[in-house]
Amino acid sequence: MRQTLFLFTLLAAFFGHSQEKYPKDYFRNPLGIPTILAGTFGELRSNHFHSGVDIKTQGREGLKIYAAADGYISRIKVAQFGFGKAIYITHPNGFTTVYAHISKYADKIQEYVKAIQYKKENYETGNLFFKPNQFPIKKGEVIAFSGDTGSSGGPHLHYEIRDTATEHIINPLFFGLNPIDTNPPLFQDLKIYPLNSNARINNKNKSTVISLNSIEKGQYKVGKITASGAIGFGVNVFDRLDKATNKNGIFSLEMLVNGKRFYYHDVETFSFPESKFINLLIDYPHYIKYKKKYQKTYKDDVNKLSIYKDLVNNGKLDILNGLNYNIEIIAKDYKGNASYLKIPIAGTENNTIFMQPADTTAYKIVAKNFYKFTEDNVTVAFPKNTFYEDLYLDFKVDKGVAKIHTPTIPLAKNFTLTFNVSKYSEAEKKQLYIANVKNAKYPRFQYTRKKDSTFYTTTKTLGNYALMSDTHKPKVNVLYFKDNQWISKRKTIKVKISDIGSGIKNYRATLNDEWILMEYNHKKRILTYNFSDKKLVGSKHIFKIVVSDNVGNTNTFSTTFFKKQVN
Repeated sequence: MRQTLFLFTLLAAFFGHSQEKYPKDYFRNPLGIPTILAGTFGELRSNHFHSGVDIKTQGREGLKIYAAADGYISRIKVAQFGFGKAIYITHPNGFTTVYAHISKYADKIQEYVKAIQYKKENYETGNLFFKPNQFPIKKGEVIAFSGDTGSSGGPHLHYEIRDTATEHIINPLFFGLNPIDTNPPLFQDLKIYPLNSNARINNKNKSTVISLNSIEKGQYKVGKITASGAIGFGVNVFDRLDKATNKNGIFSLEMLVNGKRFYYHDVETFSFPESKFINLLIDYPHYIKYKKKYQKTYKDDVNKLSIYKDLVNNGKLDILNGLNYNIEIIAKDYKGNASYLKIPIAGTENNTIFMQPADTTAYKIVAKNFYKFTEDNVTVAFPKNTFYEDLYLDFKVDKGVAKIHTPTIPLAKNFTLTFNVSKYSEAEKKQLYIANVKNAKYPRFQYTRKKDSTFYTTTKTLGNYALMSDTHKPKVNVLYFKDNQWISKRKTIKVKISDIGSGIKNYRATLNDEWILMEYNHKKRILTYNFSDKKLVGSKHIFKIVVSDNVGNTNTFSTTFFKKQVN
């Protein structure tokens, strides 16, 4: 009886703490429509975990966004990429909510932000911070309207909840946001890895992809596999919520070995600095080559993610000859819907049929050391701990292309790439820039710093780089009207800009010699000015825009139109 009472008290304390930790009824739905997710918290993205949930907006922009609870606007940011237009609300219960990719702010906020933009003569505001008494907000108050700004793949609301003190991001579903999800995750396939030179999988020292047999909904299995030595597993798995076709991330991944937990992680919370370790959670080389993400059920020693729990030998298995192992990998979504993958392993002797060739090159990297190498006027410099582990680095220069290993190796830090450009004339130098030439047909501009006879850039991506020349000025086309045309009914000026070389760096537009705010949709490459920003005087007006690319090529375009102010 005493033990039962103790257990009840312990469980009550645990659930009470969880309820206090994450209040379920404090925050309301930030939209006035049913919650359907296009993206889940902790979802695997390129080089980072998804830091919030993406709420569908029925494919539309302009839906009202409501403050999730009382508080005050503590930060606003307008950026071309990333979150685009974002708003941060700090709440008295110790949490901050974030709303991103919005199209515009509510009137009083929009007026303030536009005043800053016109003062700076810049679309991007940087971070604007506010005191509690500047923009107090009530729960349910309209703060903004949904949109597609920044690095968004379509109209939706990106919504986050953060711990105000620590800036840790927390899964919003813990706070009562409640999308419908009755479907278990879907396993796609399995990959098995030999973790040292003595390990074997089906008599090969080579990672192997295994097809799955679907027994029934949520139940999968594979045929018997022979193995020996240290091995690990990776799974390609996703979740699909009700009323949505998106392939979303799972909440937790677990591995049992003969019924005992050897591996577990979930995405309840994480910090921004640790997000980069996603490249050690997944099979990064496979992702770079094939754009398919395998989540590993073992942890690399240098992986500092905080999401792991209950690891035995970091999830790595040591398969012994003559023993059988029943492996079960379990994937769950936040609602607890689960899928099970069963893997029978038979321990066998090491009878090698295939072995991976040893990797040896001229450049041996010990991860904890600094290295600097030069070949044919190209220098690479790697700070200490740029690499997660020791390796042999491939580095050569062939016909002006610096080939720096392959992009399949994840890096913890930026390295510096420097080109000696002393052989070029000053005129030629102005047109040159460093580019990633993984795709020779579409070189990708790297931010290039120019200093006398050297050009350099920093990057976290290995691969092929070269000096490229851009002699073409950007293209500018005004849409929907021609020079000297009356456009009295038009509410906006729209301009399409593009560049075939180094890419657009900046633009500056004026109307009757006064700077005007043009919002840039980089996905459509269209700039838009709204006539409601400024009152027109007279009927004849001159619009001018100057567009520059990343090496300084500039196109100046000017046109005259006629329009009377319409109140």
